[in-house]
Amino acid sequence: MATTIRIGTQGWNYSAWAGVFYPDGTRAADVLPTYARAFATVEVDSTFYAVPPSTTVRGWYDRTPANFIFALKFPQTVTHEARLRDVDGTIDIFFDRARELREKLGPVLVQLGPDFGPEELPALVEFVPRVPRDIRVAIEFRARGWMTPGVLAFLRDYGIAVALVDGSWIPRRWMIELLARPTAAFHYIRWMGPNRFLVDHSRIQVDRTPELRKWAGAIEFVPDSVTDIYGYMSNYFAGHAPRSARDLQEMLGQESIDPDMLGEQMRLL
Repeated sequence: MATTIRIGTQGWNYSAWAGVFYPDGTRAADVLPTYARAFATVEVDSTFYAVPPSTTVRGWYDRTPANFIFALKFPQTVTHEARLRDVDGTIDIFFDRARELREKLGPVLVQLGPDFGPEELPALVEFVPRVPRDIRVAIEFRARGWMTPGVLAFLRDYGIAVALVDGSWIPRRWMIELLARPTAAFHYIRWMGPNRFLVDHSRIQVDRTPELRKWAGAIEFVPDSVTDIYGYMSNYFAGHAPRSARDLQEMLGQESIDPDMLGEQMRLL
């Protein structure tokens, strides 16, 4: 069975995208539906700051097409404040809320802080078995010392993915090598860029074509055991996440929706 590859962006609600990606005059209520005409998945950043109300989650569901997938970031109260310890109540509430997305729920990203190092392995060992087996979870480590055979084997036992991140804190070659050594039946990839100096998010400012070509080439050869790949571009990767995501789609031989077509669709509606 062929691997399903879904490419999207980290978030969808950016004022800098207005008139560049989103057609001029797009109403706030139409931003997510318009995004969903161009991409089949999105990473939700707002869930990192708070568990969303049921009404918000149901609104996401209702305003997107049947094949759309949401990836949710796990709350920082668990990852950064409680540091994965004594968090049963929050875990249960969050996953119950996530399930309201039904078939549109994709992976949950557990993003650990850069100060969460391997010395906190006991907290990880306590947390992972509490993850519901019916929900896909990826863990993003921001300290290099986590990339050990023992940790990878532990995650593999529970079907937890390592979030593969193109950022400055872990060598890209390590991340690309992990494409061939999955710890779960899916991959979760985040293209972050080397730093945060790109503040104009309306256009591409750095040519990262060589990096994207390396990723595209490696993605083509993931093992057959990987059924799905979820990939999300940051504005900080090259300046404008929708353009970077479209570039990668084209390298992977996927259909890329030109923003001008979104305007045509809006006029037809």
